[in-house]
Amino acid sequence: MQYALLIKSHANARYTQSIEKLALAELQCMMQAWGMDTAAKIEPIAGANFLTFWAVDMDKQAWRAISRHSAICFAASVEQGLMRPIPLERGGYLPDDIAEVLKYKGKTNADFTMMALHCAIAASDFAKDEKPLAILDPVCGRGTALFCALREGHHAVGVEWNGKDIAEADRYFARYLKYHKMKHRRETGSITMQGAGNAKEIRYFFANDAESYKEGRGKTLRLLTGDTKKADQMLGSKSCHVIAGDLPYGVQHGPGQDGGTKPIQTLLEGAMPAYVKILKPGGAIALSFNTYTLSRQTVEETVRSAGLTVCGFPYSDFSHWVEQAVNRDLVVAKKGN
Repeated sequence: MQYALLIKSHANARYTQSIEKLALAELQCMMQAWGMDTAAKIEPIAGANFLTFWAVDMDKQAWRAISRHSAICFAASVEQGLMRPIPLERGGYLPDDIAEVLKYKGKTNADFTMMALHCAIAASDFAKDEKPLAILDPVCGRGTALFCALREGHHAVGVEWNGKDIAEADRYFARYLKYHKMKHRRETGSITMQGAGNAKEIRYFFANDAESYKEGRGKTLRLLTGDTKKADQMLGSKSCHVIAGDLPYGVQHGPGQDGGTKPIQTLLEGAMPAYVKILKPGGAIALSFNTYTLSRQTVEETVRSAGLTVCGFPYSDFSHWVEQAVNRDLVVAKKGN
């Protein structure tokens, strides 16, 4: 049977071509994870662009995964030139707006963040797991990737050196839970690290219904203020299934030993050993970056040097224009068993 998935429109017409490219790549990554033929394509139907592909006896779990695609808003089967609508099975644990409401300068597009998360999960050995995964954003800022993970029903943990960003993410999530009348508890504490002081922690436990909360079947959000290079000391080895992070787009970022800043490449090289320790065997990492300040070759070489395997097609080209100073790309890599 042929399937057709309508790609969402975007207010910025110049970004439409990039959305279509990324949407196709995300679908191909999902299809590969489910052992399907990745020969999907973008096809105009009645004046609108659709993602189209053929599949035989696609099971419900695979369709549920594809239904969560970040860039689609309608699905149909195509038979003899006629389209028959198919219900999307998104099944979000939290409302769709969780990653959209908080606005701030420099925020990464939530649809792109969701795409990166989906691709990292697809590359891992946990793509077909029914249980919630532990998702880490090691450079979480104000938490867009964390809120995307929570929306999907996963547990989320973020590390960020800027305490003001963590505080804003904390305030926003507390207001969000209160507004939606969700049972939750918030706790604070600190984690002692060897020779590196303490990392402040904010921990939420919440559930989208009272019975799940009472029975301890909710989700967790952890917000840690500290150096991403020490993330393994904060979280422990083999603690996360997937890492998804959006590296800074500027030339310099992060606390230096002298209290100043350091280049992004140095930051990545210093942090990768910690990221590898944190990943469970079979886990995957997705790192996005600005190609004007950090080349894809550099990111791939750094990831390989740390012991991960960089994923090839369909993970090999996510490059796309964002704005005058930013051309973004994404590298996805996997940890062996």
